[in-house]
Amino acid sequence: MWRNYEAGRRIISRNAADRDVYLLVSGRVRITTYSQGGRQVTFRDIAAGDVFGEVAALDERPRSADVIALDTTLLASMAPRVFRKLLVREPVLGERVMKRLAGLVRSLSERVVDLSTLGVQNRIHAEILRLARQAGVERNRARLEPGPKHADIASQVSTYREQVTRELSALARAGILEKDGAALVVRDVARLEKMVEDVRGAA
Repeated sequence: MWRNYEAGRRIISRNAADRDVYLLVSGRVRITTYSQGGRQVTFRDIAAGDVFGEVAALDERPRSADVIALDTTLLASMAPRVFRKLLVREPVLGERVMKRLAGLVRSLSERVVDLSTLGVQNRIHAEILRLARQAGVERNRARLEPGPKHADIASQVSTYREQVTRELSALARAGILEKDGAALVVRDVARLEKMVEDVRGAA
């Protein structure tokens, strides 16, 4: 089944009973949740070509997070029963799904460690480094375009937008970051890596 969502629309609600698996054909979505006080915690963003919703399809439990469309989004959905049969019938696909879920567990485990052992300042550094690597590092520089919103970084590292603004300004004064129009440029990835690894090693 094909489904279209406008930017800002909720695709999946936490604790919802549906179990469909979704293929993201175009657009981007955010996997997120909200505390009882309304504070947003973001797990990850997903781009076209990826899938989501497979956890509920496999364990047959309610959804564990909300999914919000970041852009105008086109999705293809698959019923959980069909998805499980496909994994049994196509072992190569089943292996890929297992590897993907294992990678997700590793990523979330690393994030739990960072949240438990790093201060807010260091978590912001680590998130900027993650985004730089994701964007691609060339000659020790990375260009994030468009630059991430401060509120989005805050929801990734469990802090407030104002703290992110202060820390990004400090990194700019240190010569590590600079604004270039709508983009955020990491001018010295190696230096940022050293800052993050030094703190992780001491934690």
